[in-house]
Amino acid sequence: MKTDSGERPARAPLSRERVLEGALAIADAGGLESLTIRSLAHELGVKPMSVYYYVANKSEIIDGIVDRVFSEIELPAPDGDWRTEMRRRSASARAVLRRHPWAIPLLQSRTHPGPATLRHHDAVIGSLRSAGFSMAMTAHAFALIDSYVFGFALSESALPINGPETVTEVATSMMPSSAPDLYPHLIEFTTEHILKPGYDFGAEFDFGLTLILDALSSPSHAGIRP
Repeated sequence: MKTDSGERPARAPLSRERVLEGALAIADAGGLESLTIRSLAHELGVKPMSVYYYVANKSEIIDGIVDRVFSEIELPAPDGDWRTEMRRRSASARAVLRRHPWAIPLLQSRTHPGPATLRHHDAVIGSLRSAGFSMAMTAHAFALIDSYVFGFALSESALPINGPETVTEVATSMMPSSAPDLYPHLIEFTTEHILKPGYDFGAEFDFGLTLILDALSSPSHAGIRP
């Protein structure tokens, strides 16, 4: 884009922050496989060697953008009601992962976590410990909630459904086209539930999260030893 004088506006000086911003934009647009040093240099309008001044390699770039994803997730407050805080944090994580679906399998894989990642984990543990959870139950709760949130986010990212407007089209195309008597339960479930007006797979998130929080609130009722 040119200014009124016909000159192109000057680019912001190259920095580590700008490198990570560019890397995040590439991953969001085309997935992690589209992120290379060459594609990043092209995004930034520099030569590939310039990128290496700010990051050592692609692994460091991935560490950086995963940390940026964690920085977008709302932190639970240690002095708040733990259920409210875990619900808010879980909903925020789901929303963030919908913006950055490439990050779902990477959130627990990085061996050099950044400051936002560390703050995030510390805040979750602090919220549970402040609520009176033992160390063991904190570990159980943290693992259970994250497994559910990240697993649900992965399912949402994989579904060929983009909102209620595409449910009928996709569900109909997936229905058995022959020998329907072989799949009576699937057909009943699809026609009597999924194809009903207003169906939204995303609505299942709150139902499942409530079950988990209820179980963690009364672990003995769920057969869990505190």
